[in-house]
Amino acid sequence: MDIKDLHNKFLECSSIVDIDSRSIRDGSMFFAIKGDNFDGNEFVEEALNKGAKYAIVDSDSVSINNSKILRVKDSLGTLQKLATFHRTKSNSIVIALTGSNGKTTTKELIDCVLSSNFKTISTKGNYNNHIGVPLSLLQIQDDTEYSVIELGANNFGEIDFLTKITLPDYGYITNFGKAHLEGFIDIEGVIKAKTELYNWIIENNKILILNFDDKQQKKFRNHKNISFTSEYDGDYKFELISGKKISVKNRDVKYHSNIYGDYNYSNICAAISIGLHFGINSNKIQDALSSFELNNNRSQLIDINGKEIILDAYNANPTSVSNAIESFSNVKNSKAIILGDMFELGNKSLDEHRKIVELLSSKNIDSCYFIGEDFFKVKSTYESFYFYRTKEDFYNSDDEISESHILIKGSRGMKMEEIIKNKLK
Repeated sequence: MDIKDLHNKFLECSSIVDIDSRSIRDGSMFFAIKGDNFDGNEFVEEALNKGAKYAIVDSDSVSINNSKILRVKDSLGTLQKLATFHRTKSNSIVIALTGSNGKTTTKELIDCVLSSNFKTISTKGNYNNHIGVPLSLLQIQDDTEYSVIELGANNFGEIDFLTKITLPDYGYITNFGKAHLEGFIDIEGVIKAKTELYNWIIENNKILILNFDDKQQKKFRNHKNISFTSEYDGDYKFELISGKKISVKNRDVKYHSNIYGDYNYSNICAAISIGLHFGINSNKIQDALSSFELNNNRSQLIDINGKEIILDAYNANPTSVSNAIESFSNVKNSKAIILGDMFELGNKSLDEHRKIVELLSSKNIDSCYFIGEDFFKVKSTYESFYFYRTKEDFYNSDDEISESHILIKGSRGMKMEEIIKNKLK
C-alpha cells in the first residue's frame, strides 16, 4: 500500500496505533508484528473484534478478507515507514537523544521543562528501540510543538537506523559509558556506536547539543551546536551547588531539583540549557524542575523505618555503578551498599565486576553486599564483604543491615527493588 494512503487511514484512526491485541483501543490501527515468541498475525481477528478500525498484516495465514485488513510485505517495516512519513508531515521540532546512562531521566527532564511552555510529546518509558521509536513518533499531533525521542541500542548501526527513522532537528548524547559491551566490545565501540547520532546530525546540517565537560563531545564543537559546561566556554555555564539533592547555578539564577545524585548533574544542565535555548523563562524552568520527581526505580529516595534508601535499580553498567558509588560515598552518615550483577558485558563481565568490588574496597562504606553469579565469583578475594549467589540467599541470611543510608543498584534483570519488601521492611 502507498505510504500516503496508509497515512490517511492512520489519520482516520485518530492517530492511534496498537501492536498488542490484549489492549486494543477503539478505532485504532493494529499492526501485526512478529516477535521471537509471538506472531501478531495470529491475533488479527481478536484485534478487530475489540474495536480496531484497520489491521496491518504481512502473513498469508490471515484468511479474513474485508476492507479492514490491509496487507503489506512487512508489518514492522511499514510501521517504521509510516512513523517517518508522519514525522515529515509534522511541524514539531524533534529532539533525539541517546547515551550509555541517564537517557530516560534526561528525556523526561527535557520534556518536563519544554512542556512548561509548549505542547510536547516524548518517548513513553524506555520505548527506545526499532518498535518503540516509531510508536513514539506516531504520538505527534497537529499541535505538537516539540517531540523528545529516546534512542537505545546494544549494537553497531542501530542508532544510525533509528536516527534515520526519527529525522531529528537536534541531537544529544548524554554520555559514553561501559554499557552493552557484549555488542560494543569496549568503550571505543560505545563511542563509535553512540556518535552515529551526531554523524547524522552533521551530515544533514542539523544542530548538536553538546556537553563540553565531555571531551568526546567537545570534539564536535566546530559544527553548529548549543552547548553547556562547567569549566569551558559554552553557551550556558553551570555550577553545581553541593547538597543531597541537585541544585545548579547559571549566571545569577539558581535552579533547585528533587533529584538525588551528582551523576544527574549533566542531565539537569542539558534540560535547563534546552529550555533557555528555546526561550523559556527561568522561573518556569525552576517551577518545572521543582515539580519533577524520579520514579520507576531511578534514583528514588525512600524512607523506611528511619532508613534512607536510594533505589537506583532501573538498570546498571560499570560506569553508572561507579558513578553511583562515588556520589554515595560522600554521604556522611553510616552507609551500606547492595549491588546486583551487571548484565550484557560479554567476556568483560568478570573483570568489570571485580573492578567494582575493588573500587568499593577503597571507599569508606560501612557494609557492602553483592548479589549474583558474577559478583559471587570474586568472593574469595574480598573476605570483609558479603556475597550471595541469589537474592533468596540474601533474604535467608542472618545478615542485618543496620546502617541509616542504603544504596541499592543492579541491572534490570536482577529486580533489585524486590529487596526492599523482602529484606528491609
